[in-house]
Amino acid sequence: MKRKKIIVLGCTGSIGRTTANVLKTNKDYFEVVGISAHTDESGLMKFANYFKVKNICLSGKKPSFSEINYSGKDGVIEMIKDSDADIVLNGIAGSAGLASSITTLESGKDLALANKETIVMAGNLITDLAKKNNANLLPVDSEHSAIWQLIRGFKKEHIAEIILTASGGAFRNLPVSSLKNVSVSAALAHPTWEMGPKITIDSATMANKGLEVIEAHYLFDIPAEKIKIALHPKSYVHSLIRTIDGYLYSQVSLPDMSVPILNALSWPDLIPANYASLSLPGVSLEFQDLDNLKYPIVNYAYEALNKQGAYPIAYNAANEIAVEAFIEGQIYFTDIASVVAECFQLDWPQKIESFEQIFSIDAEIRTATTKIIERIKHH
Repeated sequence: MKRKKIIVLGCTGSIGRTTANVLKTNKDYFEVVGISAHTDESGLMKFANYFKVKNICLSGKKPSFSEINYSGKDGVIEMIKDSDADIVLNGIAGSAGLASSITTLESGKDLALANKETIVMAGNLITDLAKKNNANLLPVDSEHSAIWQLIRGFKKEHIAEIILTASGGAFRNLPVSSLKNVSVSAALAHPTWEMGPKITIDSATMANKGLEVIEAHYLFDIPAEKIKIALHPKSYVHSLIRTIDGYLYSQVSLPDMSVPILNALSWPDLIPANYASLSLPGVSLEFQDLDNLKYPIVNYAYEALNKQGAYPIAYNAANEIAVEAFIEGQIYFTDIASVVAECFQLDWPQKIESFEQIFSIDAEIRTATTKIIERIKHH
């Protein structure tokens, strides 16, 4: 494989840290030419010094290190444009990652995407942009990475359904009646994955699985009714596809983001990985149905896909604002789904035709959601 030049956005987050470990063990294959972090300046410099990175951006505050040559939100965009890179790994958290994804594809660079909000908010606009610029969209989420690997062996008309697996998050064994008063710290204690706070809360509400349903629809051009969810607490099976002859095909490994990251960065090649492998003796693969009473927010993702318009943007924005409010102690855990439901009632039928329109509607939805939270928050 030809050595690739990599930009890592969000290099101090959980995806960024795992990427650093992947790059450390695969120095012959990759060279890091650009990195960004939001506010963790010391983590950013540690990464920069280890990999001898020349293009360094701190997006969330004024840098104090002279080596940091890009700053602010615009700095990330400039760095992507200025850097001679083959591929950009976007590990930025939340909707803030969309602008970087757009710039990456516009500049003809491949996009290794850990920022699911990019696809949720921009859907067909992003997939069309990738095609227009001959750039590849390479999923990094373990579920979408699994589907991406599995689906390539079949013609599209042979796929009967795709099944996204879900761990069930921190409260999978808690009765619905106990959910209202759960604490933030309890919601952040994920049983199998180590992730950032926002995605860990999303895992507990299953909003992350709703986002993944929307993402899978656009990434793989699969209708919503063919996208299913199965609870799989051990997180060994990363997702499955069912073909029209009834067979199931799955990707199975230990819950470790290293391999999906490596597969995205090395595509279309497959390179040896020295990570711990799943030993089959003693392993049981259990699956359960999704409890819609416990995880009502998932239904709104399907509703967003069925209604189209700006509803996927509303799903993402309302959930982001509600999660922030929960972390700050303003609303109850169960209010997160209620806020999304109420936001949907405000009606978002707009046909999405440009990225500018997405940013404008996203701001409008966030303002509306903040008003909902102001009304319901406990003091």
